[in-house]
Amino acid sequence: MLLLLDIGNTHTHVGLANSRRVLRRWDLPTADWFNGRARRSLRTRLKRVVVNGVAICSVVPRAVQPARRAVRTLAGVEPLLLSPATVRGLGIDYPKPGTIGPDRLANAVAARARCGAPVVVVDFGTAVTFDVVNRSGDYIGGIIAPGLAAMTDYLHEKTALLPRIRIQPTNAAVGRNTEEAMLIGALHGYRGLVRELIGRLKHKLRTRRLPVIATGGYAALVAAGLPEIASVQPALTLEGLRLIWMSHQAEAQPGRPHPLTA
Repeated sequence: MLLLLDIGNTHTHVGLANSRRVLRRWDLPTADWFNGRARRSLRTRLKRVVVNGVAICSVVPRAVQPARRAVRTLAGVEPLLLSPATVRGLGIDYPKPGTIGPDRLANAVAARARCGAPVVVVDFGTAVTFDVVNRSGDYIGGIIAPGLAAMTDYLHEKTALLPRIRIQPTNAAVGRNTEEAMLIGALHGYRGLVRELIGRLKHKLRTRRLPVIATGGYAALVAAGLPEIASVQPALTLEGLRLIWMSHQAEAQPGRPHPLTA
Protein backbone atom coordinates (compact mmCIF):
# COMPACT_ATOMS: atom_id res chain seq x y z
CA MET A 1 0.00 0.00 0.00
CA LEU A 2 1.16 3.55 -0.77
CA LEU A 3 0.86 6.25 1.91
CA LEU A 4 0.32 9.80 0.63
CA LEU A 5 0.72 12.97 2.71
CA ASP A 6 -0.41 16.39 1.49
CA ILE A 7 0.70 18.73 4.29
CA GLY A 8 -1.19 22.02 4.23
CA ASN A 9 -1.11 25.00 6.54
CA THR A 10 -4.10 23.85 8.60
CA HIS A 11 -4.71 20.23 7.71
CA THR A 12 -2.68 17.31 6.43
CA HIS A 13 -4.64 15.28 3.91
CA VAL A 14 -3.70 11.62 4.15
CA GLY A 15 -4.39 8.95 1.56
CA LEU A 16 -3.86 5.24 1.05
CA ALA A 17 -3.56 4.09 -2.54
CA ASN A 18 -2.76 1.07 -4.66
CA SER A 19 -1.29 1.06 -8.16
CA ARG A 20 -4.60 2.17 -9.69
CA ARG A 21 -6.23 4.75 -7.45
CA VAL A 22 -6.56 6.43 -4.06
CA LEU A 23 -8.61 4.10 -1.86
CA ARG A 24 -9.02 5.95 1.45
CA ARG A 25 -8.66 9.56 2.63
CA TRP A 26 -8.70 11.35 5.97
CA ASP A 27 -7.37 14.53 7.56
CA LEU A 28 -5.28 15.32 10.61
CA PRO A 29 -4.22 18.73 12.00
CA THR A 30 -0.86 19.82 10.61
CA ALA A 31 0.04 21.17 14.07
CA ASP A 32 0.01 17.56 15.29
CA TRP A 33 3.33 16.90 13.53
CA PHE A 34 4.96 19.05 16.24
CA ASN A 35 3.47 17.39 19.32
CA GLY A 36 3.62 13.71 18.37
CA ARG A 37 -0.11 13.28 17.86
CA ALA A 38 0.21 12.83 14.07
CA ARG A 39 2.61 9.92 14.52
CA ARG A 40 0.28 8.27 17.03
CA SER A 41 -2.71 8.82 14.77
CA LEU A 42 -0.92 7.25 11.81
CA ARG A 43 0.22 4.32 13.94
CA THR A 44 -3.41 3.60 14.84
CA ARG A 45 -4.69 4.01 11.28
CA LEU A 46 -1.92 1.88 9.77
CA LYS A 47 -1.99 -0.87 12.38
CA ARG A 48 -3.07 -3.55 9.89
CA VAL A 49 -1.72 -1.94 6.74
CA VAL A 50 1.52 -2.89 5.00
CA VAL A 51 3.04 0.33 3.61
CA ASN A 52 5.68 -0.17 0.93
CA GLY A 53 5.96 3.43 -0.26
CA VAL A 54 5.39 6.99 0.92
CA ALA A 55 5.09 10.26 -1.01
CA ILE A 56 4.92 13.69 0.63
CA CYS A 57 4.15 17.19 -0.57
CA SER A 58 4.24 20.02 1.93
CA VAL A 59 3.70 23.77 1.98
CA VAL A 60 4.88 23.85 5.62
CA PRO A 61 8.66 23.39 5.45
CA ARG A 62 9.14 22.78 9.19
CA ALA A 63 6.61 19.92 9.12
CA VAL A 64 8.63 17.93 6.60
CA GLN A 65 11.24 16.51 8.97
CA PRO A 66 8.74 15.37 11.66
CA ALA A 67 6.67 13.72 8.93
CA ARG A 68 9.69 12.00 7.42
CA ARG A 69 10.81 10.71 10.79
CA ALA A 70 7.33 9.43 11.52
CA VAL A 71 6.96 7.47 8.29
CA ARG A 72 10.48 6.08 8.53
CA THR A 73 9.62 4.74 11.98
CA LEU A 74 6.16 3.46 11.08
CA ALA A 75 6.75 2.13 7.58
CA GLY A 76 10.50 1.60 7.44
CA VAL A 77 10.78 3.33 4.06
CA GLU A 78 12.33 6.57 2.85
CA PRO A 79 9.57 8.89 1.58
CA LEU A 80 9.60 10.60 -1.79
CA LEU A 81 9.42 14.36 -1.21
CA LEU A 82 7.78 16.20 -4.08
CA SER A 83 9.69 19.17 -5.51
CA PRO A 84 10.41 20.59 -8.97
CA ALA A 85 13.38 18.20 -9.10
CA THR A 86 11.33 15.09 -8.32
CA VAL A 87 8.14 15.86 -10.24
CA ARG A 88 7.33 13.61 -13.20
CA GLY A 89 4.77 13.88 -16.00
CA LEU A 90 5.08 17.64 -16.23
CA GLY A 91 7.48 20.12 -17.77
CA ILE A 92 8.16 23.37 -15.94
CA ASP A 93 8.46 26.66 -17.81
CA TYR A 94 8.64 29.04 -14.86
CA PRO A 95 11.31 31.56 -13.81
CA LYS A 96 11.81 30.25 -10.25
CA PRO A 97 10.58 26.63 -10.05
CA GLY A 98 11.56 26.36 -6.39
CA THR A 99 8.84 28.84 -5.47
CA ILE A 100 6.01 26.67 -6.83
CA GLY A 101 4.00 25.01 -4.08
CA PRO A 102 4.47 21.22 -4.28
CA ASP A 103 0.71 20.71 -3.94
CA ARG A 104 0.23 22.80 -7.08
CA LEU A 105 2.67 20.57 -8.98
CA ALA A 106 0.82 17.47 -7.82
CA ASN A 107 -2.49 18.98 -8.93
CA ALA A 108 -1.08 19.84 -12.34
CA VAL A 109 0.32 16.33 -12.84
CA ALA A 110 -3.01 14.70 -11.98
CA ALA A 111 -4.96 17.12 -14.18
CA ARG A 112 -2.69 16.59 -17.15
CA ALA A 113 -2.88 12.81 -16.73
CA ARG A 114 -6.69 13.01 -16.64
CA CYS A 115 -7.39 15.62 -19.33
CA GLY A 116 -4.24 16.08 -21.37
CA ALA A 117 -2.97 19.57 -22.17
CA PRO A 118 -3.73 22.40 -22.00
CA VAL A 119 -5.52 22.14 -18.67
CA VAL A 120 -6.22 24.34 -15.64
CA VAL A 121 -6.66 23.40 -11.99
CA VAL A 122 -8.64 25.67 -9.66
CA ASP A 123 -8.01 24.91 -5.99
CA PHE A 124 -10.59 26.46 -3.68
CA GLY A 125 -8.82 26.72 -0.34
CA THR A 126 -7.89 29.59 1.98
CA ALA A 127 -6.83 31.24 -1.26
CA VAL A 128 -8.13 30.22 -4.67
CA THR A 129 -5.27 29.25 -6.95
CA PHE A 130 -5.31 28.65 -10.69
CA ASP A 131 -2.53 26.45 -12.05
CA VAL A 132 -1.96 26.41 -15.78
CA VAL A 133 -0.48 23.71 -18.01
CA ASN A 134 0.04 24.79 -21.63
CA ARG A 135 -0.52 22.69 -24.73
CA SER A 136 3.10 21.48 -24.56
CA GLY A 137 2.44 19.96 -21.14
CA ASP A 138 4.49 22.54 -19.25
CA TYR A 139 3.50 24.22 -15.99
CA ILE A 140 3.70 27.93 -16.87
CA GLY A 141 2.33 29.66 -13.77
CA GLY A 142 -0.97 30.58 -12.25
CA ILE A 143 -3.27 33.06 -10.54
CA ILE A 144 -3.89 33.62 -6.83
CA ALA A 145 -6.98 35.35 -5.43
CA PRO A 146 -8.56 35.57 -1.97
CA GLY A 147 -10.52 32.50 -0.95
CA LEU A 148 -14.29 32.57 -0.61
CA ALA A 149 -14.29 32.36 3.19
CA ALA A 150 -11.43 34.88 3.41
CA MET A 151 -13.55 37.45 1.62
CA THR A 152 -16.56 37.10 3.93
CA ASP A 153 -14.40 36.90 7.05
CA TYR A 154 -12.64 40.11 6.02
CA LEU A 155 -15.97 41.92 5.74
CA HIS A 156 -16.92 40.75 9.23
CA GLU A 157 -13.56 41.68 10.76
CA LYS A 158 -13.31 45.13 9.14
CA THR A 159 -16.86 46.37 9.67
CA ALA A 160 -18.91 47.04 12.78
CA LEU A 161 -22.25 45.66 11.61
CA LEU A 162 -21.61 42.85 9.12
CA PRO A 163 -21.78 39.38 10.71
CA ARG A 164 -19.67 36.31 10.08
CA ILE A 165 -21.68 34.07 7.76
CA ARG A 166 -21.67 30.39 6.88
CA ILE A 167 -21.00 29.76 3.20
CA GLN A 168 -23.88 27.72 1.76
CA PRO A 169 -25.85 27.38 -1.50
CA THR A 170 -28.28 30.12 -2.50
CA ASN A 171 -30.30 30.84 -5.65
CA ALA A 172 -31.43 34.28 -4.48
CA ALA A 173 -30.56 37.34 -6.55
CA VAL A 174 -31.57 39.96 -3.97
CA GLY A 175 -30.82 39.61 -0.27
CA ARG A 176 -33.77 39.99 2.10
CA ASN A 177 -31.50 40.28 5.12
CA THR A 178 -27.87 41.12 5.77
CA GLU A 179 -26.64 37.53 5.86
CA GLU A 180 -28.37 36.65 2.58
CA ALA A 181 -27.07 39.80 0.90
CA MET A 182 -23.52 38.92 1.93
CA LEU A 183 -23.93 35.34 0.74
CA ILE A 184 -25.19 36.42 -2.68
CA GLY A 185 -22.33 38.86 -3.10
CA ALA A 186 -19.78 36.27 -2.05
CA LEU A 187 -21.02 33.18 -3.87
CA HIS A 188 -22.43 34.57 -7.12
CA GLY A 189 -19.78 37.28 -7.28
CA TYR A 190 -17.10 34.68 -6.73
CA ARG A 191 -18.40 32.61 -9.63
CA GLY A 192 -18.11 35.72 -11.76
CA LEU A 193 -14.49 36.15 -10.70
CA VAL A 194 -13.68 32.53 -11.58
CA ARG A 195 -15.53 32.74 -14.92
CA GLU A 196 -13.67 35.90 -15.93
CA LEU A 197 -10.28 34.42 -15.08
CA ILE A 198 -11.01 31.22 -17.01
CA GLY A 199 -11.97 33.35 -20.01
CA ARG A 200 -8.70 35.25 -19.85
CA LEU A 201 -6.77 31.98 -19.63
CA LYS A 202 -8.51 30.65 -22.75
CA HIS A 203 -7.44 33.81 -24.57
CA LYS A 204 -3.87 33.51 -23.28
CA LEU A 205 -3.60 29.86 -24.30
CA ARG A 206 -5.37 30.52 -27.63
CA THR A 207 -7.86 27.73 -27.20
CA ARG A 208 -11.64 27.45 -27.08
CA ARG A 209 -11.48 24.10 -25.33
CA LEU A 210 -9.85 24.37 -21.93
CA PRO A 211 -10.62 21.62 -19.40
CA VAL A 212 -10.83 23.04 -15.88
CA ILE A 213 -10.67 20.74 -12.85
CA ALA A 214 -11.72 22.03 -9.43
CA THR A 215 -10.51 20.79 -6.07
CA GLY A 216 -10.42 22.08 -2.50
CA GLY A 217 -12.98 22.76 0.20
CA TYR A 218 -15.45 24.97 -1.69
CA ALA A 219 -14.94 23.37 -5.11
CA ALA A 220 -18.29 21.57 -5.34
CA LEU A 221 -20.26 24.59 -4.12
CA VAL A 222 -18.69 27.08 -6.53
CA ALA A 223 -18.57 24.66 -9.48
CA ALA A 224 -22.31 23.94 -9.19
CA GLY A 225 -23.01 27.24 -10.94
CA LEU A 226 -20.09 27.18 -13.38
CA PRO A 227 -20.39 25.06 -16.55
CA GLU A 228 -16.82 26.14 -17.37
CA ILE A 229 -15.58 23.68 -14.72
CA ALA A 230 -15.43 20.18 -16.19
CA SER A 231 -15.21 18.19 -12.96
CA VAL A 232 -14.61 18.37 -9.22
CA GLN A 233 -11.87 16.07 -7.91
CA PRO A 234 -11.48 16.19 -4.09
CA ALA A 235 -8.49 13.80 -4.12
CA LEU A 236 -6.64 15.52 -6.97
CA THR A 237 -3.47 16.35 -5.00
CA LEU A 238 -3.23 12.84 -3.57
CA GLU A 239 -3.78 11.36 -7.03
CA GLY A 240 -0.93 13.49 -8.38
CA LEU A 241 1.34 12.25 -5.60
CA ARG A 242 0.34 8.67 -6.41
CA LEU A 243 1.16 9.10 -10.10
CA ILE A 244 4.53 10.70 -9.37
CA TRP A 245 5.50 7.93 -6.94
CA MET A 246 4.48 5.28 -9.50
CA SER A 247 6.54 7.06 -12.14
CA HIS A 248 9.64 6.93 -9.93
CA GLN A 249 9.08 3.22 -9.38
CA ALA A 250 8.83 2.65 -13.14
CA GLU A 251 12.13 4.50 -13.66
CA ALA A 252 13.82 2.33 -11.04
CA GLN A 253 12.51 -0.89 -12.60
CA PRO A 254 13.05 -0.99 -16.38
CA GLY A 255 10.23 -2.76 -18.17
CA ARG A 256 7.62 -1.76 -15.60
CA PRO A 257 4.61 0.11 -17.11
CA HIS A 258 5.11 3.85 -16.85
CA PRO A 259 2.02 5.78 -15.65
CA LEU A 260 3.18 9.13 -17.05
CA THR A 261 4.95 10.52 -20.04
CA ALA A 262 7.74 12.74 -18.70
